[in-house]
Amino acid sequence: MANLRQLRAFVAIAEEGHITRAAARLGMQQPPLTRLLHALEREFAAPLMERFPKGVRLTAAGAALLDEARAVLRRAEGIGDVVQRAARGEQGKLALGFTSSSALHPFVPAVIRAFRTSVPGVLVVLDEAGTAELVDALMQERLDAAFVRSQLSGLSALRVETLLTEPMVLALPEDHPMAKLPAAPISLASLANEAFVLYRRPAGPGLYDALLAACKSAGFSPRVAQEAPRMTATMSLVAAGLGVSIVPASMARLRGDGVIYRALSDCPELCAPLYLATRIDDSSPTLARFMGVINAEIGAKAVSNS
Repeated sequence: MANLRQLRAFVAIAEEGHITRAAARLGMQQPPLTRLLHALEREFAAPLMERFPKGVRLTAAGAALLDEARAVLRRAEGIGDVVQRAARGEQGKLALGFTSSSALHPFVPAVIRAFRTSVPGVLVVLDEAGTAELVDALMQERLDAAFVRSQLSGLSALRVETLLTEPMVLALPEDHPMAKLPAAPISLASLANEAFVLYRRPAGPGLYDALLAACKSAGFSPRVAQEAPRMTATMSLVAAGLGVSIVPASMARLRGDGVIYRALSDCPELCAPLYLATRIDDSSPTLARFMGVINAEIGAKAVSNS
């Protein structure tokens, strides 16, 4: 197989039309250059140059090789740049996962948009799933990072960082008596006799457990009338009048028909964290660039709120 040195020699000879001038261009003697040309001709079992007293001229085989040789050399010259971009995290792929409620927080799309703008050479692949599925994808290295609502304690292979927190709010069917009251905070304790629509615990164990703990502190255990596989599906069941639910405030961005949102009182500990989960052993420069964008967005958010 022809090597890059042979191809550079061949291109120089073809472009100069003269072996002596090509040798001077390459900074070498004529005999070694002639041997490189002969080696190529033996390898391809075809004459590549016609020799004349005043120079050389490409044969049909040589003309075909010239185009290919130039293309190979261009790609070879670009390898270093490709490697450097990859080392800086500016090229490659980043696979991100998120739960349905995480995706609705404006911080998540803002971070993804900022990353794609700052590092356009990285292909961003997105996947929405429940917390358990996202954890499995992280462990199997199908995902590089995942936005989740649970702290994922007990998983030593994962790093889970708190990005921010937001309040939880009450979601009511629009014809519910409480929805017709003035838009003031509603006491959690006043929901003791309500039917609840909740997302199944595997879909969001962190928020599910926090809600049950808050209800217990308020003096009751919620009566679960219906469970849904995703938090977004929960809103459809609330709109259908099957019960009330308590969800992260960003869920109100769905603005679906039939659901009214109200703030909650007497439960300051009931909040919805947003976490980013990654593998502890992942030292990918692309992931490091993504974390840099996240930190910048958090900093900008802190400044805007101050």
